[in-house]
Amino acid sequence: MTPTRRSEQNPYFVLALLFGLNLMNFFDRAILSAVTEPVRREWGLRDTEIGWLGTAFTLVYAIAGLPLGRLADRSSRKWLLAIGIAAWSLLTAASGFSTGFWSLFVARIGVGIGEASCAPAANSLIGDLFGPRHRGRAISIFMLGLPVGLCLSYLITGPVAHHYGWRTPFYLASMPGLLLAVLILTVREPERGAQEAESPVPIAPVLGYRASLKALLGMPAMWWIIASGVFYNFNFYALGSFLTALMMRRYGLGLQAANGVSAIVLGAMTAVGMLAGGWAADRAHRWRGEGRLLLAGTALLGTALFMFLGLGRPAGATTAFIALIGMGMMFYSFYYGPVYATIQDLVEPQRRGTAMALYFFGMYVLGASFGPLGTGVLSDHFARRAMQAAGAAVLSEGHRATGLHNAMYVIPVLALLAAGTLFAAARAVSRRCNSNW
Repeated sequence: MTPTRRSEQNPYFVLALLFGLNLMNFFDRAILSAVTEPVRREWGLRDTEIGWLGTAFTLVYAIAGLPLGRLADRSSRKWLLAIGIAAWSLLTAASGFSTGFWSLFVARIGVGIGEASCAPAANSLIGDLFGPRHRGRAISIFMLGLPVGLCLSYLITGPVAHHYGWRTPFYLASMPGLLLAVLILTVREPERGAQEAESPVPIAPVLGYRASLKALLGMPAMWWIIASGVFYNFNFYALGSFLTALMMRRYGLGLQAANGVSAIVLGAMTAVGMLAGGWAADRAHRWRGEGRLLLAGTALLGTALFMFLGLGRPAGATTAFIALIGMGMMFYSFYYGPVYATIQDLVEPQRRGTAMALYFFGMYVLGASFGPLGTGVLSDHFARRAMQAAGAAVLSEGHRATGLHNAMYVIPVLALLAAGTLFAAARAVSRRCNSNW
């Protein structure tokens, strides 16, 4: 993978730093999911309240992303990233000092605001470091921070929380982020639009914020891509918030073992799929203009099948469940490289930060924010139904296990809907290509 032009400094060094930022982005946000059960038991929380903790983060993340995306288009991206990671690292440490639901709720809101700076500014930088032929792989490497961060978070948080309590991982996670905040300031920013020599996307005139949003929303492909993100992120945050809890409740695993499963499924298998998806996305793009989206949509069909089969396995079939869900997540993570690269191709360099913020606003406000909360509400609903069906008067851990398992069936259904929206987006991109953009 080589950039199309020589930049002022090695683009791979910058990409490595951005990878590190994204790694810590997802490492920090996954800590709460890894310690859900001890937090729930200590404070006597319901799954709905656990869901609200995830929803608070994602709503603020999405809302803050819009102005921060605009800021990424108009000001220094490295300073935006440095301030953002320093802020969310300190607030991650503050999460460990929480004394109850509401103090943790406020800390998570702060983490969400800080992390909202990462995606728009980082994707904008990547678009100016790598040309269209190589963006799929470059973005996949950046997004590899997602599974690596999740994998490390679950692998490290489980044992640390087991031996030293659930608060300690929050303290430790703040240190690498503060170091990265200093390192990112050494970056020399590339010229905006520096890699557009081989791109059919024209350099657009500078527009106001509302005019930029109107131009982006006037693209049918963007509407369909945003819709795909809504369904996609609902599922990702639903599974991310409750997989460890499901392994402990339904399959009887301890905190360390359950987090080990989450590390494999949400980390290792996602990493494999992300790398494969980025490589395949660039090849599919050479085949046809909408090839990336066709690839991602087909992969999501495979996800729906494997997730449905995995959830259908009995409670004793732990290995089969892990294998099937892991395969589902591998195909699921094909999504990132194709979709993010398509947005870069569709949008002019001066609007890429805004475009990514708009996309993230939709996928987080309408998708991720409902993932933890919606799954938690469904879990409590099905748990009460299981209790009533058993003629019991008290909600037991067994009823909670049944409720959470039944709630997870929303995942394959929404994976099918996400696939459908990507096929619609591919059709819109095909029409745009045929009209010479």
